[in-house]
Amino acid sequence: MGRSYFEKTDCDNKNVVKKTVDDKQIGKIVTKLTVVTVACNIVLFVFKLIAGIVAGAGAMIFDAVHSMSDVFTTIIAVVGVSFARKEADDDHQYGHERMECVAGLILSAILMIVGIGIGYSGVKNIIDSNYETAALPGVIALIAAIVSIVVKEAMFWYTRHYAKLIDSSAFMADAWHHRSDAISSVGALIGIGFARAGFPVMDSVASIVICVFILKTSVDIMMDTIGKMTDKACDDEKSAMIRAYISSYKEVEKIDLLRTRLFGNKIYVEAEIQIDGDMKLRDAHEIAERIHDGMEKEFEDVKHIMIHINPTH
Repeated sequence: MGRSYFEKTDCDNKNVVKKTVDDKQIGKIVTKLTVVTVACNIVLFVFKLIAGIVAGAGAMIFDAVHSMSDVFTTIIAVVGVSFARKEADDDHQYGHERMECVAGLILSAILMIVGIGIGYSGVKNIIDSNYETAALPGVIALIAAIVSIVVKEAMFWYTRHYAKLIDSSAFMADAWHHRSDAISSVGALIGIGFARAGFPVMDSVASIVICVFILKTSVDIMMDTIGKMTDKACDDEKSAMIRAYISSYKEVEKIDLLRTRLFGNKIYVEAEIQIDGDMKLRDAHEIAERIHDGMEKEFEDVKHIMIHINPTH
């Protein structure tokens, strides 16, 4: 079954509009994301490493190593998505979707460590009044910082687009990792610029500001991922769409209960509906089956729905 996201809906279940990405397309997208991301990070690593060595800039060399480490975060995302797509088995009868959440948690933790490291370096330099290591006077270092900003920001939007398309929390976390790298390079650019103007302390100040942004991003990713692992309900908009769909069946006179829970990037639904109490059991069961099958067809992120029938009060 593929994944989808909804653009609009109304109470008529025939007017649900969606874009669908099947499993074959997901595999191609994951492969393309992996190749593009790994290739860009390797090129950035080589370019920034050479720039750091030529300019005698230790910070730029560290930033180059950081770019190389991004290759491993992408691999983590790929592994998470691959495991999440595995079919259910005897040991995991509800599927493996939460493996992608595990990858998202790992990536958010890495992002948090990166942010703390940048902030610690900035605070330490201010306390020690040690600004020489932050001053990168070489012009090639400026060029490397600008190239890194452009490439990493482009990678953020590129990865974010496909992460939303395939509904992947792991690749969304990887996208924000790219954004954090772009912001880090902005800080490096500001620091280099001010250092060349005689204010090297601004590099350390910029590092602290970058640290705060990265930490906020990592916490947001972590909380979203944890929500998907702890049976959090889906958002109000999706709940309203599900309620409207069930109510669109003329036999349903009232919805007594509607519960949802996130399971990785999938949704499980439990609903209690009222129908005519004098209806034959076979007919009532057929209605429940139609709602069940229709729900899983129209909402491809709904993996399963349990329908309980109550007689009309």
